[in-house]
Amino acid sequence: MREPQITVGPDLVKLIAEIDEFKGRWEALKTLAPDRLNALRKVATIESIGSSTRIEGAKLTDAEVEDLLSQALSIKSFKTRDEQEVAGYAEAMDLVFEAFEDMRLTENHIRQLHQNLLRHSPKDERHRGSYKTLSNNVVAFDADGREIGVVFETTAPFDTPREMEALVAWARKAIDEEALHPLLVIAVFVVTFLAIHPFQDGNGRLSRVLTTLLLLRAGYAYVPYASLERVIEENKDFYYKALRRTQTTLKGDAPDWQPWVGFFLRCLKKQKDALAARLERERIEAAGDADLPDLSLQVLKALGSGKRLTIAQLADITQANRNTLKVRLRDLVQAGRIRQHGKARATWYSASV
Repeated sequence: MREPQITVGPDLVKLIAEIDEFKGRWEALKTLAPDRLNALRKVATIESIGSSTRIEGAKLTDAEVEDLLSQALSIKSFKTRDEQEVAGYAEAMDLVFEAFEDMRLTENHIRQLHQNLLRHSPKDERHRGSYKTLSNNVVAFDADGREIGVVFETTAPFDTPREMEALVAWARKAIDEEALHPLLVIAVFVVTFLAIHPFQDGNGRLSRVLTTLLLLRAGYAYVPYASLERVIEENKDFYYKALRRTQTTLKGDAPDWQPWVGFFLRCLKKQKDALAARLERERIEAAGDADLPDLSLQVLKALGSGKRLTIAQLADITQANRNTLKVRLRDLVQAGRIRQHGKARATWYSASV
């Protein structure tokens, strides 16, 4: 792989500086109680899983993703393709969060994450964790689902192992030698990885898992608390346009990195801005908690750490009169402090983040 020549103009320099400034302040910013931080992380994880799978065509909402994951341990197999993708993405993300310090960027780790990603999909059993053996060009379809042409020609199966070896070697060297800013290394790695499209399926989802891995290894410790995938989903059209504008130049003498690098850095800025706004809301709410009734504070504490509780369970925990408890629950729901799910006897509550 040729050494990328990236011209970093004033706008990109400003974006990198702003993201790095937030990275440096994270330890001072994360002053929330552990249960609130855990709740923040759980919501961000659900958003990431839901958004990343929806980018690739899944239909499950965040609420459906949350319900599915809460039942995951009791489910023997996931019936629909959407459920399989959600379960696999959740397992891959869990692995990254738990073991990122020990997961250097290697082809073996990339294959391992791909195996996790497709673990629950029987149709992918033969090729999970292995580079592609068939062409997987990016194609366009008409309204009736008929293929109408190739949008982007990915690397041929024969050349994929060699190009992946070169890409990983370049990224490792660039990271170790600090030849480029780590955010630029990650951006180049991701857009090139997607241009190679090394696996038969799951490349888009895997690229986002690898992005999280590389950001965590580069010291961006706040990443699990705000969903980058959500930002990409909300800017999906620009995501694909930026990818194509850079990818179509990669085989030429002067690749144009600017479209993708600019998009990637702007997404990282939106991610950290969203987290900063949530932290500020949490600070304001914490300051206002002094005025809440004691029972309301008990409810908020009980619903910490991502718990889901019914009225009966909350009554047992708080030992409060049910009618009084219902009033406090209604007030907290109206204030946006907690969320109500279900109806009638199936009603349950969770913390809002």
